[in-house]
Amino acid sequence: MRRPRLSTFLVIINVGVLLLAVAGVAVAAAQLLRQFADEQTLARVTQANTTARQELQRAGEDALISARLLGERPTLQRLLQTRQIGELTQFLAQFQQTSQLDGCAVLRDGQVVAASGAALPWHDIAAQPNKAGEFLYRAAPNNALIQGAAASVASISAAQVLVARVLDDAFTARLSSDLGVAISIEPERTTTQSAARRDDLGLYQARGPLIDQAGATVGTIVATLPTTSLAQSLQQLSRTLLLIALAVAVLAGLTSFLLGQRLARPLQALTSAAARIGRGDMTTPIGVAPGGEIGTLASTLEEMRWRLLRLTADLRRQQAESQAIITGITEGVFSVDRERRIRYVNPQAAALLGLQADTMIGRFCGDVLKPQLVNGARPCAEHCPIIHARFRDGAHATEHVQLAEGGRRTVVITSAPFADEQQVQVMRDETERETVRRLRDTVLANISHEFRTPLSAQLASIELLLDQLPTLTTDEIGQLILALQRGTLRLTQLIDNLLESARIEAGRFAIRQRPLALDEVVEAALELTRPLLTQRNQQVALELPFPLPLVSGDAPLLTQVFVNLLANANKFAPAGSTITIGGDVTPASVTLWVADQGPGMPQSQEGALFGQFIRSVGDEPEQSGVGLGLWIVQTVIERHGGTVTAQNNAAGAQVRVTLPRPAGW
Repeated sequence: MRRPRLSTFLVIINVGVLLLAVAGVAVAAAQLLRQFADEQTLARVTQANTTARQELQRAGEDALISARLLGERPTLQRLLQTRQIGELTQFLAQFQQTSQLDGCAVLRDGQVVAASGAALPWHDIAAQPNKAGEFLYRAAPNNALIQGAAASVASISAAQVLVARVLDDAFTARLSSDLGVAISIEPERTTTQSAARRDDLGLYQARGPLIDQAGATVGTIVATLPTTSLAQSLQQLSRTLLLIALAVAVLAGLTSFLLGQRLARPLQALTSAAARIGRGDMTTPIGVAPGGEIGTLASTLEEMRWRLLRLTADLRRQQAESQAIITGITEGVFSVDRERRIRYVNPQAAALLGLQADTMIGRFCGDVLKPQLVNGARPCAEHCPIIHARFRDGAHATEHVQLAEGGRRTVVITSAPFADEQQVQVMRDETERETVRRLRDTVLANISHEFRTPLSAQLASIELLLDQLPTLTTDEIGQLILALQRGTLRLTQLIDNLLESARIEAGRFAIRQRPLALDEVVEAALELTRPLLTQRNQQVALELPFPLPLVSGDAPLLTQVFVNLLANANKFAPAGSTITIGGDVTPASVTLWVADQGPGMPQSQEGALFGQFIRSVGDEPEQSGVGLGLWIVQTVIERHGGTVTAQNNAAGAQVRVTLPRPAGW
């Protein structure tokens, strides 16, 4: 009998030992894997249960933050104070969508003022006690839980806002999708957390109490996974182990030695080459390797190296070209991330703002540009073109930014939509020529529209004088000349307001501070408006305190203020009525007011009347003006350090002007 060769003997020994080892390992592994799989699955559902409760806790905290932010919104406070319910409901709907809530409501004195989203029992929810503003509410045992928070409205007593999410099947479905485990919320209440394999249900199940902010259990969170997937996996694993054992037994002795020696050296060379490419070395070529597969791998790596080398060169060239274009244009360019922090800025934008480019990177764009305040709030909060561009195809806005040395500059900012985790803005300096042209167009447009009626009336009076002068009596000629004087006075007032508006828009509006007597200012304004008052047979009653103290200011500008106020009272007060000019004096200020006996102002428009080109929404007289009078009044008074307010009184409308008294006068 021929003795087996040593290599054959070693192969038989190795294969036999390997088969015994694989069989023993397979049996033990199957048991251990089942036990391990049970433990891991129970740990997974337990962790999912804990995570779900933490997610609900974080959702409650997020709801509390949203409620507080909503309660502090100036827009909500203004709409609630003015009881603009329709606009308030739209504002709540917009806040609900942006905050991903199911419902929002505003309550005052326990009554629902406005609500949006799902129809929820807001009154019952508000009556529930809660801790730190958060709540978990269930209207009935079979109803879904409602999670949310309440917060008071700043500066408005007995008012609060409520925000809520409904923990319904859709919510648990999203939570299950995020965690990869089926999550459900049951009305049954449990006090302890438990996890077990329920063979009767064919599930791995973890149960944990859902506790509200007051410490009471309001339900049970259940996380489940089916056992069928594990059983199938274990069966498949057993079959796989058996096949692996047979395959390894057949191939181990035959291929281990031969392939080990044959593959080790070329694979080591290819590994070193791949490591060089990973370190960025694209210039060292990869040598030819023996064998079909290894040779193909080597040629593929070489082709990849060559393509990466060309791609890197192209990217560097494109980057250089883009940098040359951005740095070569005259406009400033900067980009921001999702939080509006500046990620890139070209030298032109830095020079435009008077800053160094490296000091701008990473900062919030509003803190860098410092746009001019609008109505006491920075445009970044509600009128940011960057935010608007994300919901449109782009945005275009004119901003007055503050420079590093303290000056201001008007720029036009064009914002592109958000893409590739950044948003590009182009900032163009609005030159003095463009400003002058824009102001010229505005003035010409208003002149052509507003001057047509008074000029037509004057032309008719002149034509009447020319045609019928020999037959007119002295009184009739006087009436026509008086009408021409009144029309000229109205045109003069319109021209003065338009020119003053242009000066303010161009930034050439300066106050000449001089000591002046306010009674002389009032008398000058009365003289200028006397023909208008006489035309409508209106009387002026003076109720000024005597003596009026001196103030510091610009007499011609303050005269124009009272001319505008008297002209407004003349237009809106009925013929034959009395216009009252009164005032009072305190140690710190002097207040003068002009009151008429007209219909008064609409309550919703009292604050808006001081805007530029704003007219009353009520019955407007024929000589309506261009809507600049009260805007100029407010601008002049604020430049003097004072305030102006408008309100309705028992007889009509009243506008109050308050000026500070200089210390020591």
